[in-house]
Amino acid sequence: MREKIEDFLIFISAEKGFSKNTLVAYRNDLTQFADFLEKTSPSIASWSEVTKGGILSYILHLKEREYASATVARKVASVKSFFRFLVNEGGIADDPIATLESPKVKKPLPRILSRENVNRLLAETAKASTPKALRDRALLELLYATGMRASEVVSLDVDDVNLASASVRCFGKGAKERILPIHRRAVAALEEYLEKGRLRFLKDLQEKALFLNPRGMRLTRQGIWVIIKQYASQAGIASRVTPHTLRHSFATHLLAGGASLRDVQELLGHSNISTTQIYTHLTGDQLREAYDEAHPRAKEAGGSLGEENAEL
Repeated sequence: MREKIEDFLIFISAEKGFSKNTLVAYRNDLTQFADFLEKTSPSIASWSEVTKGGILSYILHLKEREYASATVARKVASVKSFFRFLVNEGGIADDPIATLESPKVKKPLPRILSRENVNRLLAETAKASTPKALRDRALLELLYATGMRASEVVSLDVDDVNLASASVRCFGKGAKERILPIHRRAVAALEEYLEKGRLRFLKDLQEKALFLNPRGMRLTRQGIWVIIKQYASQAGIASRVTPHTLRHSFATHLLAGGASLRDVQELLGHSNISTTQIYTHLTGDQLREAYDEAHPRAKEAGGSLGEENAEL
């Protein structure tokens, strides 16, 4: 049975172009499901013997272990994809999970930073001129300038940056390429890092990675998390700040500034515009807050109609 899981992982890697992190998640989810079946139904010798009841028992097991609803939904989605693969490949005749509805997940609104807090965060990186500080300034400026994912940023090579055209080339999910514009402050930060910072870290002249650690190796996603956490703490920002916080902030600030939803979708690399639409809720909240603070009649009444209706 484990061999089929490996076949499935090879398939989604080759045919779907999923990232390494996505493959690891699928492997973990399906291995956990297989472990559960072995413990609760040791007589099962093939996937064709798995029933809808057995899958429901697994979902109940996950909920009893108090997994978050989003985690349960992801694990069920992994199992669904796996069984569809088995049916399409002729491994099983019927899909026991085909009629099972996926658990409903209410997506929370993304956490974002205000423009003021973004400026405070970026200002912290400009307080020193060491190679590390130059790298960190270029890194954070680029994250906020483009809205790239952490995985996309660490995958950048020096040749992916074009300072002359003020743009950067990145490869997102499914290896989809996109060319992103970058503003002059990010260009200046990258230029200074390349001239004075990266060379201090470089150990191997053949190394292509844009962002390096002090050992001369490509910076990791975990490394970016640590860097951002450090500067957020130094800036006195109490809320949790991650690379995705900067991505969310980038999208929300663009929409609030008048950018179209389609443009933001392209910049973020979303395949479906519905994914981008979540940021319109954030800008709506911000507009309401600005309205309440700025409109004289709203200030006189002590709040907006939305607040009054909440008490009716």
